[in-house]
Amino acid sequence: MRLLVIDTALGACTAAVFEDERPLAVRFEPMVKGHQERLGGLVRDVMAEAGGGFESLDRVGVTVGPGSFTGLRVGLAFAQGLGAALDRPVVGISTLDALAASRGSPDGPAAALIDARRGQVYARLFADGAPLGEAEALPIEQAAERIAALGPAVALVGNGAAVLAGAFPDLTIWRTDDRVAPAPEALARLAADADPATHPPRPLYLRAPDATPPSRLPGQPRQPQA
Repeated sequence: MRLLVIDTALGACTAAVFEDERPLAVRFEPMVKGHQERLGGLVRDVMAEAGGGFESLDRVGVTVGPGSFTGLRVGLAFAQGLGAALDRPVVGISTLDALAASRGSPDGPAAALIDARRGQVYARLFADGAPLGEAEALPIEQAAERIAALGPAVALVGNGAAVLAGAFPDLTIWRTDDRVAPAPEALARLAADADPATHPPRPLYLRAPDATPPSRLPGQPRQPQA
């Protein structure tokens, strides 16, 4: 299977082409902003390097969150547009699952963590590579309690790992991997294994957006206080 994977959900812009888990072309650029400007060029470059053209793709994989609201929309819109143009399936990949899969070994307990700010982390816990529950937005204190309950040696992965480790320096940690985004190889494995019917390219939001729509239209008078 030849597939293109795209990730713009966190602190990097990733585009990569894999065939049967073999990387044909990979671009991974750490960035906080600017995913929209770079993604098209990165996809163009990896497709040219991989050869065969867009028609050679069997599917497209894209991260669906949790992550940056704007970043998610960039990757999802691009992947869905490409899938529609090529008539190829597009599968959604959880960023937390991809972070967990980016570890060198799936053995032992692990926590994939993304800094959600406002004293929270997006988290999902794993044991030997298998999830122990759904992804959640948790207060840092609650996340620490759940991780401590897994045992004395838990691997933390994601940019939320440093947040948790900094808040609780006495928490015994097996290994802290504060990578800014999932590894392209992990994205490819998950995208290849995903069933398009159960992994749609829909954004995964674990918390309401910080911005809210205006309560009145421009020029409309304010409502009197009750």
